[in-house]
Amino acid sequence: MSAPNTPAYPLDNLHRVETPEGIDLNLHPAGLVPRALAFAIDLAIRAVLLIALGTLLAMLGGFGIGLGAMLLFAVQWTYMVVFEVFNQGRTPGKQWLGLQVIHDDGTPVGWASSLTRNLLRFVDLLPFGYFFGVICCLWHPSFKRLGDLAAGTLVIHRQPAPASVQLPVGPERPPARPLGLDDQRTLVAFAERAPSLSPERRQELAEILAPRFGVAPEAMESHLMDMARYLVGRS
Repeated sequence: MSAPNTPAYPLDNLHRVETPEGIDLNLHPAGLVPRALAFAIDLAIRAVLLIALGTLLAMLGGFGIGLGAMLLFAVQWTYMVVFEVFNQGRTPGKQWLGLQVIHDDGTPVGWASSLTRNLLRFVDLLPFGYFFGVICCLWHPSFKRLGDLAAGTLVIHRQPAPASVQLPVGPERPPARPLGLDDQRTLVAFAERAPSLSPERRQELAEILAPRFGVAPEAMESHLMDMARYLVGRS
């Protein structure tokens, strides 16, 4: 059976992660250009916000200037962290470009890691214009900047959730013997792909799978479909 189609990410590498459940995740690290564009969008949003706040606070005289300085600090240093923690690793710029910050093991980014990667931006900025950050991104196979290396984080292309597949309506039949996880996945995959296959191809696959599941030759395809519906109904 062929692998499912995945979107192409030109010039980006593949970062493989194995979850505690033994599931392999293929993550696509975001390269320098989409990350720079996302940062530019976030920078523009912050600039507009600060200009609007500055204009309003200027009417308050000296008190407004002092309050504006505190708000400038707060917006600059909390904007990224708040969005990354509360919006699944996505600032508005990252969300616009389909990017997401996660931990190296694929888990959602937390307060400590988000603070670390964003506080270390001042190092990436040295000596000017994100020089260290750019060099590090170009050098690292997963396009990590120094903040990502210290925080154990990764910026990836956010993959769309796969569309749920509805099995054809029909009877359900429990397997004659307990099935392992691999056998269950194989059975459900066959049932999900069946509507897109020709009758000849379904028959060919059923003949291959039937002995594995102890199905009689005369009832191969329908029996396999019934067992798959039973497994999906229990999940």
